[in-house]
Order: sequence, then C-alpha cells, then structure tokens
Amino acid sequence: MKKILAFAGSNSRTSINKQLVTYASSLLKNVDVNLIDLNDFNAPMFGVDLESELDEAPESAHRLLNLIKESDGIVLSLAEHNGVYATVFKNLFDWMTRIEGNFLFKKPMLLMATSPGARGGQTVLSIAEARFPWHDGNIIDTFSLPSFDANFENGKITNEELNSELLTKVEKLQQAI
Repeated sequence: MKKILAFAGSNSRTSINKQLVTYASSLLKNVDVNLIDLNDFNAPMFGVDLESELDEAPESAHRLLNLIKESDGIVLSLAEHNGVYATVFKNLFDWMTRIEGNFLFKKPMLLMATSPGARGGQTVLSIAEARFPWHDGNIIDTFSLPSFDANFENGKITNEELNSELLTKVEKLQQAI
C-alpha cells in the first residue's frame, strides 16, 4: 500500500492548515496516511554557528527527512506568516537541507495553504512553488483555500466549488503516486 506523509507547516495547536491537510488527506483512497504534527519535531533554531558546534543535524530533522524518504507522496499545507513560511517549517527546512540538499526526493506533492483572508496563503504557495523544485520537489498541483472561516466547517470544505477543485487535485496526486 502506498504511503502518504501529510502535515501542516505550522506549530499552532489550532492550525487551520492542519485542519485542511487532515481533510485533504482523508480524500485519498487505498493509501496509508501518516498525519504528523511539527510540534513533535522540535529543533534548535538553525544557524551556521550552531551547526558548526554540533556533530550533526538534530535528530528531529533526521526523523522528518526519513519520513519524507519513506513516503510515496506528500500532502503539505503551509501556514503563511507575514507572507512566508512559518518559522517552525523554515527551521526544519533549513536543517534538512544541511543533511540532504534535495530533501524532497521527487516525491509527488499536493501543496496547499489556507488563511482567514481572501488570498488563502497564495503568497507562501508561490514562494514554495519557486523554491521546492530546487530541492527535488515534485509539485503535482497546488490548492489555496481562501477565507477559511467562511469556507470550512465541521472538518470539511463547505463551498462546493472549492471542494470540487480540491477533489480534482487530490485525484491528480492519487494518479501520480
């Protein structure tokens, strides 16, 4: 059975991106979904001085990297903080690239974002779309859910058009894995 790694690029206990990634990954069929929480992957703040003091990257970065390696695909919903990745994601990203520069291993990926605002995290999505291919990212498709509170309730997307769009993109990922 194919293995999907699903997570939100957030450490908020009430993350709307975690709610979105949970829903999106539930739409996949005949796969084993490993839904993880970045709160379980604490790592010291990356810096070249700290890196030179350590014998190797933190164990948490190695664990996340191994989960990516072992997966057949990734569903990731990025939180947008001031137009860029949330610090927790960027920190793990930096550590993983020091272990393995091409840390995404060409795994088929559905890349998503949501926010309370009308743009739905589109800025962080465009940054990731430009950056991830440099690390062997294989972005099959992207999905932005605008105005989270107006379009998501009881664990699912309530706007039929947006839900249909997500279903199409999930099916596209399903075919790629």
